[in-house]
Amino acid sequence: MRVDAQRNAEKLRVAAAELFQERGLQVSLKEISRRAGVSHGTLYNLFGTREALIDEVVTDRAAGLLDQVTQQALAFEDAWEGFAYYVQELCELQATDLTVADLVSGRYPGAERLMTACNRSMDAARRIVDRAREAGALRSDFTSADLVFVFAANAALSRATATTVPNAWRRQVAFLIDGLRTEAAHLALPAEEPTPQQVYDALRNLGDKK
Repeated sequence: MRVDAQRNAEKLRVAAAELFQERGLQVSLKEISRRAGVSHGTLYNLFGTREALIDEVVTDRAAGLLDQVTQQALAFEDAWEGFAYYVQELCELQATDLTVADLVSGRYPGAERLMTACNRSMDAARRIVDRAREAGALRSDFTSADLVFVFAANAALSRATATTVPNAWRRQVAFLIDGLRTEAAHLALPAEEPTPQQVYDALRNLGDKK
């Protein structure tokens, strides 16, 4: 790659990382090009697709943050404390870093490395949920699919309240965690657990409304 192309690629990486974190992964590629001070065509020539750019500048950092939260949650001797820590920390990451919120959604299947990180995060969520259920601390009918919807709702809420009530998500997460304790389960669930395909379709629909 020529020196000028290398310089332009680095400008685009920096601009993309900033805008993805500020606005989420759906931010306009033209806006990324403008912030980098290069043409839209240059972006496509160097990276080809949005998904390739995402994998280049987002995946390693976001996946590292998720892996760190997972490892710390599983390190708790008390399974309930590990579950509560995981939910609180991941919701905070979503509220403060929109790249994490979008990674958890799994809405960019063309970004292969991102999807690998998303799937790894889902496997970890299942382990954390199962561990808390098996300990008798988490209500027995709560599943990892329900947790995905919790994170989807938190991502939407934190975006909507970021400039008006920036800590609103904290209240909702606190209510949620307390309500998921085994002793708080008083009502039978009115619907069946969604299938993995239904979860994926729902998250994709949420992305389409942005």
